[in-house]
Amino acid sequence: MANDIPPLEGTPLIKPSTTDHPLYESIVDAIRTVYDPEIPVNIYDLGLVYTIDISADAEVNVAMSLTAPGCPVAGEMPGWVADAVEPLPGVKMVNVELVWEPPWGMDMMSDEAKLELGFM
Repeated sequence: MANDIPPLEGTPLIKPSTTDHPLYESIVDAIRTVYDPEIPVNIYDLGLVYTIDISADAEVNVAMSLTAPGCPVAGEMPGWVADAVEPLPGVKMVNVELVWEPPWGMDMMSDEAKLELGFM
């Protein structure tokens, strides 16, 4: 299968976000309102949001993970993210996909999240 081919060396494991899009900052702010119920830090600063891809016509695709595959809110959290982003002015459509590669790790957290959780 084509999926069995390893990525070329130097290929990022996580697709880069569309940071130069005018909606990017407001989308990040909206995602920062979503929290894992078990952790007092928003999912963006936890590093659970891997990619925010915004097309030219404002269709938003979010690739995110969870702290663990057995997370009790695994079925709900993508909907929470979509519900936070969809109402933003200018956003045409939102698709949120759960991904498991690369696996989430505590090194993906922002310094603020590490400080909040006592890891710094």
